[in-house]
Amino acid sequence: MPYIGMNNMFLLWKNFLFPRPCAICGGSLLNASEVHFGLCEQCLKPLLTEEKDRCIKCGKPLVSEIEICILCRNTREHSYEKIWVFFPYSGKYRKLLTEFKFHRNLALANLFTEKISAVLNEPELINASLVPVPVRPGKIREKGWDQVDYLVKKLKKNSKSDLFVSNCLKRKKSKIQKMLNRTDRIENLKGRIYSSKKSPKTALIIDDVITTGSTLEICSSVLKENGAEKVYCLCLFYD
Repeated sequence: MPYIGMNNMFLLWKNFLFPRPCAICGGSLLNASEVHFGLCEQCLKPLLTEEKDRCIKCGKPLVSEIEICILCRNTREHSYEKIWVFFPYSGKYRKLLTEFKFHRNLALANLFTEKISAVLNEPELINASLVPVPVRPGKIREKGWDQVDYLVKKLKKNSKSDLFVSNCLKRKKSKIQKMLNRTDRIENLKGRIYSSKKSPKTALIIDDVITTGSTLEICSSVLKENGAEKVYCLCLFYD
């Protein structure tokens, strides 16, 4: 069975033969490039443009600050070194994750993997292993797939060089995080995320959305407790 699974293979062919409209504006996709990304050229272009001024800690855009945003200056040190994020989880950007995660618009994975691939060229990540955030037990049975795992496997398949992936993090059953605050989220995950083997020396945790950062904090702590020296994080969206 292909790594993308039979259901996802069917969706890829369906999207190719009968492309969906633009995931943001709903307009028709008029050429191969637009179909490839699932977005019209007008909506795609700004998504590929990098914002120059971002916080060197959390990756969010800076307003008037220099290098580090006010929130990171006033926050205690984290167990991870740095986070890269791409899009705010609001407005038109929210549509991207909704279409990908809940409606399985697989063409959008091409946009996400292109953005992630650019980050993987950063000097500190040259020898990093990708570590997907572990899926909640029962999620794949409920939802039919794990969108983060799909992206990681797609990255590995498309990589022109060796790309190391470590699925060392596992997750026990816990409450759903969505309705919990940061403190409760950390308590909810304590002891429920664990490592099944030794961590890579340099790890890049991959997740789709960062809200409070509690999941990344727990995952990073577990990785360092099991041998990681440096832990970085990458999330597609920030809330």
